[in-house]
Formats: sequence, structure tokens, C-alpha cells
Amino acid sequence: MTASEGRISLWGIEVFVATAEEESLSAAARRLDASPATVSQQLTNLEAAIGVRLLDRAARPVRLTPAGEIFLRRANAILNEADQARAELGLRQLASLTRFRLGMIEDFDAEVTPRLLASMGEELERCQFLLETGPSHRLYDLLDARALDVIVAADIGVGGEGMERHPLFEEPFVLAVPKGFGEAEPRALRRLPMIRYTTRHHMGRTIAAHLAREGVVLPYRFEMDSYHAVMAMVAAGTGWTVLTPMGWLAAERVHASVELRPMPFAPLSRSISLISREGVLGDMTADMAARLRPLLTEFIVAPVVAEHPWLEGRLKVLGRE
Repeated sequence: MTASEGRISLWGIEVFVATAEEESLSAAARRLDASPATVSQQLTNLEAAIGVRLLDRAARPVRLTPAGEIFLRRANAILNEADQARAELGLRQLASLTRFRLGMIEDFDAEVTPRLLASMGEELERCQFLLETGPSHRLYDLLDARALDVIVAADIGVGGEGMERHPLFEEPFVLAVPKGFGEAEPRALRRLPMIRYTTRHHMGRTIAAHLAREGVVLPYRFEMDSYHAVMAMVAAGTGWTVLTPMGWLAAERVHASVELRPMPFAPLSRSISLISREGVLGDMTADMAARLRPLLTEFIVAPVVAEHPWLEGRLKVLGRE
């Protein structure tokens, strides 16, 4: 019997869970910032230690064996306990953190996220930061898969049980129309096609569902997943759109050619929260939320309201003491 035979490592379990969830060795390697060869070796070591085959690696996609199905439940319980142990041993203290994986919606890329990370970096001198940006549904998936520690994302009705949530921000959906468009009432909107934010993302589906509930059926020719592209087409007079004030803020170069108006049908808004797995990071998530709120006031609420005073009180930071 070799010295390592029969030993199960926490790293091996994490590799197994990632591979089972991603259904691919290469995808698991990307998620864990490791090489496919390392992932393969860790799986081999784990299966040798347990004495059973856990994954059918020849299948495409990779799939669990019956023994793997049983072990996956235990593996997730082990990783949960490890997270709790780290918290109890002091990982919850900011000064002791050595790795931090943050997911942020694209809306905060330009101003808020760099300042948050700079602020945290001053205190966490030995910490390595990983930033993932993307749509909210993708960030929730990564948090649930343990590929991220904390996310800042729109509330989309998932990730409730076992999650810690800190409300940050609320904003209404608004019309963005070409400069000089005139009165933005439903009949006038038919003069130009709607430029639709992609329904592949939760926000686009929310907008489409709201318009359908209101009985608003409008033609559209373009569907895009980029604020900049949507706003550029509005600025060019190609059409109009429904977005949030942060979508307008992100496309600064076209501000002079686009006007924001209240929606001429029932109001719609979204909220954004900071979310982490419950009990893992202690007071760190509340501390991050406290750092974010003044940044949101300064770099989002203030400039938007300065240009559009009618949004005062509708665009607001949440959870302040």
C-alpha cells in the first residue's frame, strides 16, 4: 500500500464536484484555474482512494456513475463544512483573506467596481482578486457552483435558501428615445421600431413580459445584448428602447443624442443585491455592501439625477442605516 493510497483530499473533492457540475474536464479546469491534466490526475487519485469509479470520463458529456451520484451528495456536504470551518477559523476577517472571487453585473464595470476593488485591496495586501463580469443569471450559476464567493447581481427570483442577501440599489425601467423625438406615448412609439435588449438575458425577458402584460405589441427589428450597441442605434435615430438608467449611463458617448422618458404604461423596476453563501464570509459581505452604497450614490445616482431630475426618488440606494 502506497503512502497516499486511501487518502481523500479536499482539493480532489472540489475537482470532482466541479467536473460533475460542468460535465467536462476542460470546463472544470477553467472554473478552478487549473490544467485539464491536473483535473484528470486529481480525479484518478480520488477514485483510487475511494476504490470506485465516480465518473464516466469517456462519455460526452462526462457523466456520473451510480457511485458518483451517491458521492456527489456527500461531497457537497464536505465542501459546505469546509467553508464553515474556514469562517470559524478566521477567514471571515478581511485581513486574513488570501483569495477572493467576485462576480459583478456589467453595469458597474466603469466606475463602481474598480473603486470597490481598490478599497478592498488596500486592506487585503496578500489577497488575490478574481473578477468575473456577466449577466445576472450567469453570476448566480457561478455562485451556486462555488466558482465565485460573492456576486452583485439583479434580483431574479433565484438563490434564496442558503444565501445571504444585502439589498443595494433600485432603478426603474425607462424609455430611451432619439433626441427631439417628441411626446413618447404608445401611439408615437409606433413611428420607429423598438430596439430590444436580448431576451437571452433575464432583464430582456423581464421587459418583454412586462410589455406583453400591458398589451403592448410593438414591432422590433433588432435584438442586442450590449447597452452600447442599443444606445448607439437609438442615438442614430434607428429606433427606441426600454432600458434602465444604468444602461444609459454606460453609453456616455451618445448621451447628447438620447433622451430618457418615463414609460407611458405601468411602471417597472429592478433591484440589485450583494449575495453570498450564508455564514461563509461572516461580516465581510455586510462590509462590502457598506462600501458599495456610497459609490452607487456618487457614481450612479448623482450623475443620472443631475441629467434627469424627474428620476430623483425613483433611482435609489437601498439598505442604508
